[in-house]
Amino acid sequence: MSALDWSVLGAYFLVMIGIGVWSKGRIRTVVDFFTAGGRIPWWLSGVSHHMSGYSAVMFVAFAAVAYTYGLAMYVWWALTIGIGVGIGAFVWAARWNRLRSKHGVVSPLEYLSRRYDLPTQQVLAYSGALLKVVDIAAKWVAISILLRGFAGIPIQWGIVVTGAVTLVYITAGGLWADVLTDFGQFVIQGVAGVAMFAAIMGHLDGVATLWTMWDRLPPGHGDPFAGPYTTTFFLALLFIKTFEYNGGMWNLAQRYMASPSGSAARRSALLSSALWLVWPLVLFIPMFAAPLIVPGLADAEEAYVRLAQTLLPQGVIGLVLAGFFSHTMAMVASDANVISSVITRDIAPVIVRRVRELSARAELTFARVTTFTFVLVSMAIAILTEGEGVVLKIVVDLVAATMGPISIPLMLGMLPWFKRSGPTAAITSWAAGLGVWACVKWIVESKDTTMVVGVPLVTSLVLYVAIGLLKPENRHDRDALVDSLGADPGSERAAATA
Repeated sequence: MSALDWSVLGAYFLVMIGIGVWSKGRIRTVVDFFTAGGRIPWWLSGVSHHMSGYSAVMFVAFAAVAYTYGLAMYVWWALTIGIGVGIGAFVWAARWNRLRSKHGVVSPLEYLSRRYDLPTQQVLAYSGALLKVVDIAAKWVAISILLRGFAGIPIQWGIVVTGAVTLVYITAGGLWADVLTDFGQFVIQGVAGVAMFAAIMGHLDGVATLWTMWDRLPPGHGDPFAGPYTTTFFLALLFIKTFEYNGGMWNLAQRYMASPSGSAARRSALLSSALWLVWPLVLFIPMFAAPLIVPGLADAEEAYVRLAQTLLPQGVIGLVLAGFFSHTMAMVASDANVISSVITRDIAPVIVRRVRELSARAELTFARVTTFTFVLVSMAIAILTEGEGVVLKIVVDLVAATMGPISIPLMLGMLPWFKRSGPTAAITSWAAGLGVWACVKWIVESKDTTMVVGVPLVTSLVLYVAIGLLKPENRHDRDALVDSLGADPGSERAAATA
């Protein structure tokens, strides 16, 4: 990397810190810290929702899949998310928002104690928090692998540098800082992504590359399903991504909660869905074409780094690396904020009575300390393990292990069709889903990725619905909570007046 590249990267870090300092002035309470007080415009919420699904993993592990299998990478990842978020726009987005506007919910899990009971809420909170800390450790490793590839910086120092900057801005600015850095990431990624796309077109056959490169690539690279990424795998991922990206991945629920209204949340989801369907193609075209420019790589995870070093001029490489940093730092900040909300609102008050008695100012301080600690612990795990060769494996396996069992009672609990499912259905579906995953992964030792990803979620879904039918646990207060999520407050008042 040249001095110009380092200057670009340094300027990016300073901007991130500046955003955190500016956002700090907008934070008065934990409601502002965790949901921005419901003041984030729908378009900004939609961009943030979209960008929160990215991290450096895409340019390391996913780049390796694109280098090896081609078009199948877009189909099983971006396409499933785009369709899933589009479905969620009409099912969950507005309901998340109404939990905040009607019931004062700040954490995505806060409503579970009322919908089910306190033990159910605590079980889901603890298991999800453990998932997130390891998931984020894998993302620290991914960005550090890229930094090592570009500049030769050891993994440990890469984690320390990116973690330190993230600690400053997310601890100070909360969700406002997170959303604004997502927008900055969107701009940076746009410039860097278009630059790489144009470089690929210029290096090969111009615009004609879009249809001529497939005949020159290895056989099967133009197929939508290839290798382990089969039609069945696509359907399983569509199923799990629909839950994961509509609130099962808690930080994305916050984007809907932070919108001004339920209808605004729905618009933000539709914008995010459209971006998922279109923008990843621009990013993945260079990865698809990589075997034509940097053939025979021993380590396919270095594909994007080698492309950038081969094709991009000084300064633009620094911008690309800043984009990589922004992906991971924004996702880490998002997860840190939502985990802090779960600990501050759901876990700590149950364990320590004094937390329930904190003043508004003290509760905000506690939230910031929790956020700082979460990021620090994830950094320590990443530094100690270095994550050699396990970046994609960790992300896929851990999400498969816990996302389904956690998201089924969380997501379906908001819908009127599942009122009969109560605490028994929630706890049983959670425990059985985890048990089935452990059995498939460690006892059966299945190598079928579809089995590992899909079976835990299907198990949890079937048991949740079946137990609700066989052992209904309806209660008036639970049913009233679910019914209240069907319309915005203003719509109800207008209907009552009419």
